[in-house]
Amino acid sequence: MKRNILLLLFSCCLNFSLSAQADAAREYRNFPIVVTLQFHSLALPFRNLKTNFSNVGIGLGTEVSYNGKNNWAQQLTLAWYRNRAIGNGLLLYTQSAWRPTASSGIFAEIKAGVGYLYAFRPVKSFRQQNGDWVSAGHKGKGMLAVPAGISLGYDNYALDTYFSPFASYQFLLAKGYNKSIPLVPETLIQAGTRIHFK
Repeated sequence: MKRNILLLLFSCCLNFSLSAQADAAREYRNFPIVVTLQFHSLALPFRNLKTNFSNVGIGLGTEVSYNGKNNWAQQLTLAWYRNRAIGNGLLLYTQSAWRPTASSGIFAEIKAGVGYLYAFRPVKSFRQQNGDWVSAGHKGKGMLAVPAGISLGYDNYALDTYFSPFASYQFLLAKGYNKSIPLVPETLIQAGTRIHFK
Protein backbone atom coordinates (compact mmCIF):
# COMPACT_ATOMS: atom_id res chain seq x y z
CA MET A 1 0.00 0.00 0.00
CA LYS A 2 2.78 2.43 0.97
CA ARG A 3 4.65 1.50 -2.17
CA ASN A 4 1.59 2.37 -4.33
CA ILE A 5 1.18 5.71 -2.59
CA LEU A 6 4.87 6.56 -3.08
CA LEU A 7 4.67 5.52 -6.72
CA LEU A 8 1.58 7.70 -7.22
CA LEU A 9 3.26 10.71 -5.55
CA PHE A 10 6.41 10.20 -7.65
CA SER A 11 4.42 10.06 -10.90
CA CYS A 12 2.44 13.20 -9.95
CA CYS A 13 5.66 15.10 -9.17
CA LEU A 14 7.25 13.92 -12.42
CA ASN A 15 4.18 14.96 -14.42
CA PHE A 16 4.13 18.38 -12.75
CA SER A 17 7.85 18.85 -13.37
CA LEU A 18 7.57 17.92 -17.06
CA SER A 19 4.57 20.19 -17.62
CA ALA A 20 6.37 23.09 -15.88
CA GLN A 21 9.42 22.55 -18.16
CA ALA A 22 7.17 22.48 -21.23
CA ASP A 23 5.48 25.73 -20.15
CA ALA A 24 8.86 27.35 -19.53
CA ALA A 25 10.13 26.26 -22.95
CA ARG A 26 7.27 27.96 -24.78
CA GLU A 27 7.03 31.67 -24.27
CA TYR A 28 3.78 33.52 -24.74
CA ARG A 29 3.68 35.65 -27.90
CA ASN A 30 2.33 39.13 -27.26
CA PHE A 31 0.19 41.05 -29.73
CA PRO A 32 -1.66 38.23 -31.50
CA ILE A 33 -4.42 39.23 -33.91
CA VAL A 34 -7.80 38.44 -32.35
CA VAL A 35 -10.63 38.15 -34.88
CA THR A 36 -14.25 37.64 -33.77
CA LEU A 37 -17.64 37.14 -35.32
CA GLN A 38 -20.21 38.41 -32.84
CA PHE A 39 -23.93 38.49 -32.33
CA HIS A 40 -25.57 41.34 -30.40
CA SER A 41 -28.79 41.64 -28.41
CA LEU A 42 -30.44 44.15 -26.10
CA ALA A 43 -31.15 41.69 -23.29
CA LEU A 44 -30.38 40.65 -19.73
CA PRO A 45 -27.78 37.88 -19.29
CA PHE A 46 -28.85 34.47 -20.59
CA ARG A 47 -32.27 35.74 -21.75
CA ASN A 48 -33.55 35.42 -25.33
CA LEU A 49 -30.30 33.96 -26.65
CA LYS A 50 -31.81 33.28 -30.08
CA THR A 51 -32.40 37.02 -30.65
CA ASN A 52 -28.62 37.50 -30.66
CA PHE A 53 -28.18 35.56 -33.88
CA SER A 54 -30.17 38.03 -35.99
CA ASN A 55 -27.69 40.84 -35.25
CA VAL A 56 -24.24 40.07 -36.60
CA GLY A 57 -21.00 41.99 -36.18
CA ILE A 58 -17.22 41.70 -36.37
CA GLY A 59 -14.36 42.50 -34.04
CA LEU A 60 -10.60 42.96 -34.25
CA GLY A 61 -8.20 43.15 -31.34
CA THR A 62 -4.99 42.09 -29.64
CA GLU A 63 -3.65 41.32 -26.18
CA VAL A 64 -0.55 41.52 -24.00
CA SER A 65 0.40 39.05 -21.27
CA TYR A 66 0.94 40.34 -17.74
CA ASN A 67 3.34 37.57 -16.73
CA GLY A 68 4.77 36.18 -19.99
CA LYS A 69 2.33 33.25 -19.92
CA ASN A 70 -0.98 32.46 -21.55
CA ASN A 71 -3.02 32.55 -18.34
CA TRP A 72 -3.34 36.30 -17.65
CA ALA A 73 -3.58 39.02 -20.31
CA GLN A 74 -4.91 42.48 -21.06
CA GLN A 75 -7.08 42.60 -24.20
CA LEU A 76 -7.95 45.53 -26.47
CA THR A 77 -10.84 45.13 -28.96
CA LEU A 78 -12.67 47.25 -31.51
CA ALA A 79 -16.04 45.73 -32.47
CA TRP A 80 -18.89 46.73 -34.76
CA TYR A 81 -22.36 45.19 -34.73
CA ARG A 82 -25.51 45.64 -36.77
CA ASN A 83 -28.86 45.82 -34.99
CA ARG A 84 -31.90 47.04 -36.94
CA ALA A 85 -34.15 47.24 -33.89
CA ILE A 86 -32.04 49.46 -31.61
CA GLY A 87 -29.37 50.73 -33.99
CA ASN A 88 -25.85 49.71 -34.94
CA GLY A 89 -22.99 50.11 -32.54
CA LEU A 90 -19.24 50.64 -32.43
CA LEU A 91 -17.55 49.38 -29.27
CA LEU A 92 -13.96 49.97 -28.15
CA TYR A 93 -13.07 48.16 -24.94
CA THR A 94 -10.25 46.71 -22.88
CA GLN A 95 -10.51 43.72 -20.55
CA SER A 96 -8.32 41.81 -18.15
CA ALA A 97 -8.60 38.11 -18.94
CA TRP A 98 -7.70 35.23 -16.65
CA ARG A 99 -7.63 31.86 -18.40
CA PRO A 100 -6.73 28.78 -16.42
CA THR A 101 -5.82 25.81 -18.60
CA ALA A 102 -8.02 22.80 -17.85
CA SER A 103 -6.25 20.02 -19.75
CA SER A 104 -4.67 19.30 -23.12
CA GLY A 105 -4.82 22.92 -24.26
CA ILE A 106 -8.49 23.49 -23.38
CA PHE A 107 -8.94 26.70 -21.40
CA ALA A 108 -11.69 28.66 -19.69
CA GLU A 109 -11.57 32.44 -19.50
CA ILE A 110 -13.09 35.03 -17.17
CA LYS A 111 -12.76 38.64 -18.24
CA ALA A 112 -13.97 42.10 -17.25
CA GLY A 113 -13.13 45.63 -18.25
CA VAL A 114 -14.31 49.01 -19.42
CA GLY A 115 -14.99 50.60 -22.79
CA TYR A 116 -16.74 53.17 -24.93
CA LEU A 117 -19.89 52.36 -26.92
CA TYR A 118 -21.12 54.61 -29.71
CA ALA A 119 -24.71 53.60 -30.46
CA PHE A 120 -26.28 54.87 -33.68
CA ARG A 121 -30.01 55.58 -33.89
CA PRO A 122 -31.99 52.89 -35.73
CA VAL A 123 -34.06 55.40 -37.73
CA LYS A 124 -33.75 59.00 -38.80
CA SER A 125 -34.46 61.24 -35.82
CA PHE A 126 -35.59 64.84 -35.40
CA ARG A 127 -34.94 67.59 -32.89
CA GLN A 128 -36.65 70.88 -32.20
CA GLN A 129 -34.86 74.04 -33.30
CA ASN A 130 -36.46 77.51 -33.13
CA GLY A 131 -39.94 75.97 -32.90
CA ASP A 132 -39.42 73.71 -35.94
CA TRP A 133 -38.50 70.04 -36.17
CA VAL A 134 -35.26 69.52 -38.07
CA SER A 135 -33.53 66.32 -39.03
CA ALA A 136 -30.82 65.05 -36.67
CA GLY A 137 -29.94 62.17 -39.01
CA HIS A 138 -28.82 58.77 -37.77
CA LYS A 139 -26.32 60.20 -35.33
CA GLY A 140 -26.13 58.41 -32.05
CA LYS A 141 -24.44 58.95 -28.73
CA GLY A 142 -21.40 57.74 -26.89
CA MET A 143 -21.70 55.88 -23.59
CA LEU A 144 -19.50 54.33 -20.94
CA ALA A 145 -19.64 50.55 -21.29
CA VAL A 146 -18.71 47.87 -18.75
CA PRO A 147 -18.23 44.41 -20.35
CA ALA A 148 -17.79 41.13 -18.46
CA GLY A 149 -17.58 37.70 -20.02
CA ILE A 150 -16.74 34.03 -19.95
CA SER A 151 -15.06 31.98 -22.68
CA LEU A 152 -14.08 28.47 -23.57
CA GLY A 153 -11.32 27.73 -26.07
CA TYR A 154 -8.43 25.62 -27.27
CA ASP A 155 -4.78 26.69 -27.26
CA ASN A 156 -2.51 24.42 -29.31
CA TYR A 157 1.00 25.83 -29.15
CA ALA A 158 3.17 25.60 -32.27
CA LEU A 159 6.65 26.93 -33.07
CA ASP A 160 5.43 28.85 -36.09
CA THR A 161 2.03 30.57 -36.53
CA TYR A 162 -0.75 29.00 -34.52
CA PHE A 163 -4.45 29.57 -33.93
CA SER A 164 -6.33 29.52 -30.65
CA PRO A 165 -10.11 29.32 -31.33
CA PHE A 166 -12.64 30.29 -28.64
CA ALA A 167 -16.32 30.97 -27.98
CA SER A 168 -17.31 33.75 -25.61
CA TYR A 169 -20.40 35.14 -23.92
CA GLN A 170 -20.25 38.80 -22.91
CA PHE A 171 -22.64 40.86 -20.80
CA LEU A 172 -22.41 44.60 -21.30
CA LEU A 173 -23.87 47.50 -19.31
CA ALA A 174 -24.05 50.81 -21.17
CA LYS A 175 -24.48 53.93 -19.03
CA GLY A 176 -26.33 57.07 -20.09
CA TYR A 177 -28.57 55.92 -22.95
CA ASN A 178 -31.30 58.31 -21.79
CA LYS A 179 -32.69 59.78 -18.57
CA SER A 180 -35.44 57.21 -18.11
CA ILE A 181 -33.10 54.21 -18.66
CA PRO A 182 -29.73 55.03 -17.08
CA LEU A 183 -28.25 51.51 -17.55
CA VAL A 184 -28.90 49.46 -20.68
CA PRO A 185 -28.13 45.69 -20.58
CA GLU A 186 -26.72 44.16 -23.76
CA THR A 187 -25.19 40.79 -24.63
CA LEU A 188 -22.62 39.61 -27.16
CA ILE A 189 -22.08 36.02 -28.24
CA GLN A 190 -18.66 35.75 -29.89
CA ALA A 191 -16.81 33.11 -31.87
CA GLY A 192 -13.26 33.84 -32.85
CA THR A 193 -9.59 32.99 -32.80
CA ARG A 194 -6.29 34.41 -31.61
CA ILE A 195 -3.62 34.19 -34.31
CA HIS A 196 -0.14 34.04 -32.76
CA PHE A 197 2.80 34.69 -35.07
CA LYS A 198 6.37 33.48 -34.64
